[in-house]
Amino acid sequence: MKMRRTNAMDNKQIRTAIDQIAVPKDKVFDAINKGLNKTEHGAKVRKKKVLAGVATAAALLGITIASGFVHPTMNKVLANTPLIGGIFQQFNDSTGMELANQNAVTELNQSLTKNGVTVKLTSAYFDGSMVSITGFVDKDVEKGGNEKGEVSFDVNFEHYKGDQDPWLQGKSNNIQKVEEGYNFQWKIQYPYKSFKENSTLPITIHNINGIKGEWKFNIPIKQEKNRTLVINHEQEYPDDEVKIRIKEIVTAKASSSLIYETVQKYENDDIHIFKAIDEKGKVYRFGNGTTLEESKLEDGYHRTIRTDMTHLNSTITSLTFYQTINVADPKAEQLLDKKSFTLSSKRLGLSLQVNDITQKGNNLIIDYQFTGLPKGLSKHQLDLFENNLQYELLLVDKDYIGEIDPKNPVPPENHSISLNKVKTIDKKMAHFQSTFDLKGEEKIKNFKLNNTILQFDFSSFVPAKELQPIAVELPVEKK
Repeated sequence: MKMRRTNAMDNKQIRTAIDQIAVPKDKVFDAINKGLNKTEHGAKVRKKKVLAGVATAAALLGITIASGFVHPTMNKVLANTPLIGGIFQQFNDSTGMELANQNAVTELNQSLTKNGVTVKLTSAYFDGSMVSITGFVDKDVEKGGNEKGEVSFDVNFEHYKGDQDPWLQGKSNNIQKVEEGYNFQWKIQYPYKSFKENSTLPITIHNINGIKGEWKFNIPIKQEKNRTLVINHEQEYPDDEVKIRIKEIVTAKASSSLIYETVQKYENDDIHIFKAIDEKGKVYRFGNGTTLEESKLEDGYHRTIRTDMTHLNSTITSLTFYQTINVADPKAEQLLDKKSFTLSSKRLGLSLQVNDITQKGNNLIIDYQFTGLPKGLSKHQLDLFENNLQYELLLVDKDYIGEIDPKNPVPPENHSISLNKVKTIDKKMAHFQSTFDLKGEEKIKNFKLNNTILQFDFSSFVPAKELQPIAVELPVEKK
């Protein structure tokens, strides 16, 4: 579900939030799972789907954090390693706390001052596929261009430049205000297929809050040799034209990760493993994936992915994996040189019937309705549907539509309008009107109907499909 500009969280955000909470994760996950099952079976989604909601899970997270529950392990860490343990408590990083308890966190004391701003790196750990770096920046950073309380870093790793840095693809940031400045934590998905047990990670901060400086550090990252379970179990789904191969589970000190391969006919279909259950009934959850390899072969698009998972119980003998597929339907589009027409999806059986197009002064009004939607949608689902229509009807100058990058589909500035006000005509009939402000913040220069294309993404409005679970027997761990 596309949750941009909404109050709900998608599953991906929830998994990330849970991973940072130092509480009994299994109980949290089980409670969330029960809440989801009460809403709509099979409605768990990964991307921008409109037919599911997880407000129950978000509320549960808020209650859990607010309750003040402190896991016994946390108390032990704070007693044994008060400085490092306190930092990980501050950022709700349960993995960091467990590693601190095992003395597996590298304490740092690297400090640089550039243009009056001091940056100090305080700790690093590398466990499984996750690298964590914590640090401090002093309050002089507030002299930059950001609002007070906001801190943003323009940073690259390993001498890469700009957005092509592979270390940035799975990077998350956390900032906490302290007395003399700000503590921060970067959590980074290790971007490579093979691991080095001991290495040095160069870091260059180009500017902070717009203050230039070139703060450069070399951070040691190390971990003991991981344990690997080689599985290589393949499951085929002929109706969906995909195959999934469960390859390996890699286990480190405080975390595990799954490596799996997908083979699919359609390049942009999104296959996501969201949980596994062992023979004892324990639920294992999965985080965000890092693509290690991808290629196009005769049998389809191949992609090898590594994803974080709940720490594997070494005594179990089997796992059953549960996964979904999000179908990527090509965007439908039509030149607005006629007042009525039909946009149809190529793979999903949905249509958008445009009944009328009217231009009144600076407003463009499009009247339309959908056919082929699932029957019996709840009021909540219809409300989400209406909300997301504000962002899914895109007007683009036909001379600029070729400039939209399919992998990063940012509408061309001053030549597109992506926002509209939605009016419901008949909710049960999925009949709506969208009004576009032609002179608003977004605009199309020299707007003319016969020079403008209406583009629509049907895949944004279809829930993920659950695939048949994959049951595997686990081999003996390779030491």
